[in-house]
Amino acid sequence: MRKLIALEEHLATPEVAEAWRTAPGTDRDRADVASMMDMAGEALLDVGKGRIAAMDDQGIDVQVLSLTAPGVQNLEAERAVPLARRANDAIAKAVAAHPDRFDGFATLPTPDPEASAAELRRAVTDLGLAGAMIHGRTGPVRLDDPRNEPIWAAAAELGAPIYVHPHQPVDEIRDAYYTGFDPATDSALASAAIGWHYETGMQVLRMILAGVFDRHPDLQLVIGHWGEVVLFFLDRISAVSTRFGTDLRRPVADYFRENVSYTGSGLTVPRMMRWTIELVGVERIMTAVDHPFIDNSGGAARRFLDEADLTEAEKDAIGSGNWERLRPAR
Repeated sequence: MRKLIALEEHLATPEVAEAWRTAPGTDRDRADVASMMDMAGEALLDVGKGRIAAMDDQGIDVQVLSLTAPGVQNLEAERAVPLARRANDAIAKAVAAHPDRFDGFATLPTPDPEASAAELRRAVTDLGLAGAMIHGRTGPVRLDDPRNEPIWAAAAELGAPIYVHPHQPVDEIRDAYYTGFDPATDSALASAAIGWHYETGMQVLRMILAGVFDRHPDLQLVIGHWGEVVLFFLDRISAVSTRFGTDLRRPVADYFRENVSYTGSGLTVPRMMRWTIELVGVERIMTAVDHPFIDNSGGAARRFLDEADLTEAEKDAIGSGNWERLRPAR
């Protein structure tokens, strides 16, 4: 039986969950986090028998654990730094307790980029974690902002991939495009329906256009949801790329094919996987379930890959081989 390693598998710690409750921001921000915890809090806090039973049911051998959105990115730097450190210690402890079932992404205190770089180094070299998950912007600070250079430099130096996870659009965008219905519909539009995915894809495209990968050619990202919308416009972006006033060393499409890998985030949609493979190649595709938010129960995660119109070698690569090649050595 082929090995399946799932990359977008979330947890929370009681300490971080309490910090979210008192985080700065709008009532809407806090309501979003509260709704998430109401929906999945028990499963997020479980890093033991319940989680492993769910993995067995899904057909997943290994979860790469990550602190769920918004991580500690919605907190003041003085709170975010020690909380990130303790959360990463908790992830490492969970991995040590079940080393054959868990791996881990660090969470980074992005309100302080220098501290984030230091924590990434500690997490990878001392704790043995696989890289980090970043939840998009930190307040108004986009991923391509020069302030984030220490994070990208550290990740490239360590050979540690960064999983860029969706985040809510800024309030101005959210109000302009995702409101005007009932609160539940507004929230869904701004997040899981489509708002998250435009937001994340644009963050990655901006990193390319800002020259982040030219300065750090070894930097590797992972994004979910079969490319976060922007990948599906890659031909269009490439066609108009001569209009960009940026001086890039490679065609825009090359960065998507050489510096970014992709998961489905639990979306078991064969046509989406076929399209992604056609654009970037099998060697850039990996597995994710998005536990506990997406239902892949009853063996759905394993069945999706087993039934795909791919060779056995290609299925093995997507199941685990591509990740094992990308992950830094322990």
